[in-house]
Amino acid sequence: MEAVSAAKMRKAQQQVLATRPYAQQAHEVLSYIARLTSTESELNPLITQRPVKRSEILLVTADRGLAGGFNANVLRRVAQLMREKRQEGAEVTVVAVGKKGREWLLRYDPVVRAEFTGLPDNPTSYDIGPIARILIDDYLSGYADEVLMVYTDYVNTIQQVPVVHKLLPVVPSEPSATMAPEYIFEPSPDAVLNRVLYGFTEVQILQALYESLASEHSARMVAMRNATDAAGELIDDLTLTYNKARQGAITSELIDIVGGTSALENKQNTETAGSSDWLPVGLERNALPVA
Repeated sequence: MEAVSAAKMRKAQQQVLATRPYAQQAHEVLSYIARLTSTESELNPLITQRPVKRSEILLVTADRGLAGGFNANVLRRVAQLMREKRQEGAEVTVVAVGKKGREWLLRYDPVVRAEFTGLPDNPTSYDIGPIARILIDDYLSGYADEVLMVYTDYVNTIQQVPVVHKLLPVVPSEPSATMAPEYIFEPSPDAVLNRVLYGFTEVQILQALYESLASEHSARMVAMRNATDAAGELIDDLTLTYNKARQGAITSELIDIVGGTSALENKQNTETAGSSDWLPVGLERNALPVA
């Protein structure tokens, strides 16, 4: 499992590092569009901020275990987020990606809007299209007033950090952020924004899955390496214990054999000594008969 995870980890790392610059740039463009003060920003409800009465969370976990604390850490983070939202008076619903997240939600909190399992190791926009559609449709229809993503951000092979990212509505960038002073929309602001906002939102979801996959394979590889090392140490300890027990048994058997042999020799010596002391009546020891 360590070798398989190592091979998958290298592919996932290359994938996440190749797509990360594009996803970051797409997020910057979305943030800048949300900061526009002209009427273009009012043409799409994905930019419009509104009071939060129901919060929808996209939870990304793994389909399998044996990955160290990967699933436990992200589940702990989403549980904390759900408590915070409920304390603020908002309802919470969850879209689960991965069997581990779905099982945890069904066991502790049955607010599951949808579930997606069995995604490939290299998902494409075709694979995450249904996920993006349900999240965007719930926000556009007013079912959810905000959409958050909880996933594991890949830092390196050793470190993976669960993070919360606000997907919808698009958060405006800071006024100090410098970008193009003005966008020119062709053929129309409405047509461009509808397509760009949907496409770039889909990119954010896809990047979250890439980050989670790279983190999962890295965590599993490290966990399997630690398990291999622990098994080796256990084998060494058990081998030493076995050798000690075997040596003790051999020593005990040798002591029994030596003790039995010594007792037998003592018995034979005693019998020999007793027989040499017996003589017939009228004869003395060392006396020869007279002819």
